[in-house]
Amino acid sequence: MKLLLLLALMPMSVFAEEVVNGADTAWIMTSTALVLFMTLPGLALFYGGLVRTKNILSVLMQCFAIAGIMSILWFIVGYSIAFSGDNPYFGDFSNVLLAQVSMDTVNGSIPESLFAMFQMTFAIITPALIIGGYAERMRFSAVLLFSSIWLLVVYAPITHWVWGGGWLGNVLDYAGGTVVHITAGIAALVAAIVLGPRRGFPKKPMPPHNMTMTITGAAMLWVGWFGFNGGSALAAGGDAAMAILSTHIAASTGAITWMFYEWIKFGKPTALGTVTGMVAGLGTITPASGFVGPAGALVIGFIASIVCFNAVIIIKQKFKIDDSLDVFPVHGVGGIIGTLMAGIFASKELGIFSGQGGWDREAIVIADQLQIQFTGVIATVVYTAVATYIILKVVDMITGLRVNEEEEQQGLDIISHEETGYDL
Repeated sequence: MKLLLLLALMPMSVFAEEVVNGADTAWIMTSTALVLFMTLPGLALFYGGLVRTKNILSVLMQCFAIAGIMSILWFIVGYSIAFSGDNPYFGDFSNVLLAQVSMDTVNGSIPESLFAMFQMTFAIITPALIIGGYAERMRFSAVLLFSSIWLLVVYAPITHWVWGGGWLGNVLDYAGGTVVHITAGIAALVAAIVLGPRRGFPKKPMPPHNMTMTITGAAMLWVGWFGFNGGSALAAGGDAAMAILSTHIAASTGAITWMFYEWIKFGKPTALGTVTGMVAGLGTITPASGFVGPAGALVIGFIASIVCFNAVIIIKQKFKIDDSLDVFPVHGVGGIIGTLMAGIFASKELGIFSGQGGWDREAIVIADQLQIQFTGVIATVVYTAVATYIILKVVDMITGLRVNEEEEQQGLDIISHEETGYDL
């Protein structure tokens, strides 16, 4: 005991080399690259192929610009808000400009600089996901301002709540069901409502201009998600391996279930439906990936595909909300389902459905954990919705949110960037 106390009081630099694990570090470096790969070029191509030809470059540009700006903001203050201090609701500013991060500081068994970089890639893809809610109609200046404020006001504080020692620390969210998918889905829904539908929606057909591009991007997302979920173990070991296995099973089940469901309901399976089912399976397994086994992932992927399929129809056809690229019904609804399912399938009582990780699954009582999961979902939904609405209104007063009718008709590529992606 005295030896442990002595080690705890010693400066970190004294034993940093003994704490940092080379295998863990190599795996999280790889995972960091995979998660960035999900945005650039994965999400950019996935979204770019889904919009009309006159707007493809605008979507690619938005993903690229968001990646750069979110990285800088995360370095300046975002990381500090998310992972500093002991306030249950909001991190402090002690780590502005990563002031306390050096070559010698560690987080678990990896350098803290790598942990900050890994989390940065999550901070990049989450605002980028929201693009699907306002695609083809928001001003480029508004996109940048909205995304910047949203990162610091919504994403970073909620990250602190769940992963940074905040008041939702007991919520089972392995890789971002609340932090990433619910926040992005709710924000996209609010943005779609505030901006209003694209001109001609829902009567005018607006089919994807390039499904080859979309499927290519979707394939990149599938591969990159192994870093997203497997890297969230923050180590190379059994937890990461089980997370990757569960991730793949859920993605496969989501894709095939959506394909057959669509085939039965409409007579033919589509490539768009199949890749959308894959994304639904991936988004839904994300919060549960490190807590459930492959059997649980199979069930989660199946449920995700059925529920998200119908959510897409309800949002567009019943409520007439133009969430252009289905961010809320796929990511938002999927994130909610996955967060709740994590509280069910992670328990020891369900045997084959639960994982075998080092976390204390024997202590999980389904009823109690579901209450915790539900609290996390409601808090995330309400805070994200209110904050996003206020941010959109503020941005509208500063730059204006939406291009005018003539500019929308001409397309954002020319209007915003004086360039065209027509030849792609």
